[in-house]
Amino acid sequence: MIITEAVVFFTAVAQVYGATIKKSSGLVAQFSPSFPSLPEPTNVVTTYQAGPYATPKKLSRATLKGFPEPWEAPDTSSAEVQAVYKKLDFTKIPKAPVRKQNPDGTWVSTSDGESDPFCWWSSTNCVKPKASYLPPDIYTCPKKGDWGLTYDDGPYNLGKDDKVANKYAEPYLLNYLAENNLHATLFYIGSNVATFPDAARLGLKNGHQLCVHTWSHRVLTTLTDVEIVAELYWTLKAIKAATGVTSKCFRPPQGDVDDRVRAIAYQMGMRTVLWDEDTQDWNLLYNKEGSLSRKEANGYFETWIKNYKTGKDKSGHIVLEHELNPETVELSISWLPKLKQTFNVVPALSCNGITHPYWEESFEYPLFDSSDNGNSTAKNKTSATSSAAPSPTSSSAISSSTSTKQSKSITTASRTKSVASSTSSIEKIA
Repeated sequence: MIITEAVVFFTAVAQVYGATIKKSSGLVAQFSPSFPSLPEPTNVVTTYQAGPYATPKKLSRATLKGFPEPWEAPDTSSAEVQAVYKKLDFTKIPKAPVRKQNPDGTWVSTSDGESDPFCWWSSTNCVKPKASYLPPDIYTCPKKGDWGLTYDDGPYNLGKDDKVANKYAEPYLLNYLAENNLHATLFYIGSNVATFPDAARLGLKNGHQLCVHTWSHRVLTTLTDVEIVAELYWTLKAIKAATGVTSKCFRPPQGDVDDRVRAIAYQMGMRTVLWDEDTQDWNLLYNKEGSLSRKEANGYFETWIKNYKTGKDKSGHIVLEHELNPETVELSISWLPKLKQTFNVVPALSCNGITHPYWEESFEYPLFDSSDNGNSTAKNKTSATSSAAPSPTSSSAISSSTSTKQSKSITTASRTKSVASSTSSIEKIA
């Protein structure tokens, strides 16, 4: 969706950390939250690293101090959260309802009606906000053959209460990606970053893009405005404290987003990133939870590869995967060699022309291409504000249907418990 040259211009002039995009750009004003008395992180990189990458056998288990209790709803009355909350322009936050779920995770009200006034993804898979001052969601790769590699819920932390020997906790996945010169967009849980900051640092050092996935994985449209702020703010701060970067990208848990959530996140400096293909790995059977067999999961990958090779699929895709447990990590690693032979496996932001995913302008990522091992910057860059995202009319674009998301939300409580135990350029996100 091409927004206008004016948007690109005003995005380009927001070069100073913490700068606000001018309202005259046509978008709601955007700002980067500040983080009072936050020490500068150590042992971090300050620019994109093209390699060679580290593959450590172990990572430090030191945790960050001064953060909310991991996996608990963060306090909304804290001075830091209130400072960000009061900075919001509430005239630019649509009055969508605070939604409700039944105990099994299904929605009390499954739709706002056919008109879908608030572009509620969980109801209609809407990715183009009804609020004209918000940019469209990033949810697919515009170029045929691009496989937008993403992982949610990391950094995967080996919890002290794990009952199963678990070699798949980080740095396992990060090491595999480094050894195979693959890069991904990583949507980090703030609680996991705070309890495993060294893994987040390794993710940044090894050339991955770090984005926000909330503090405690709560369903955002069920929260009040200030609760949404708290979930996003503490995750932003945890990533900043661990790595020194301030993300301009976020993915809502379960994809659950509407224009109220989008407006809050966007004002806090982040653009919404979704997906158009779902591996369903979140539902893999593990520790007696989940109902998806490995055979069924393999079937998804087999179909995607077959459809592309036979010409049935002429699109690119952003694919939902997780570093949630050993099953999800092992599934992904088992298929990456075949995917790399078939597709151009690149980070989701890169396939959308985004080279500046942080407010810190020193980080400029290449537009990865597996044909050149992902180390060169593409000659023809595309502005992040004009990343093409066609309407989700194809079957692949709506593969994660409303009924699928309701099924996913049913497992939210058990899934959260499982995860919680694992303790100066215009190419940027506008």
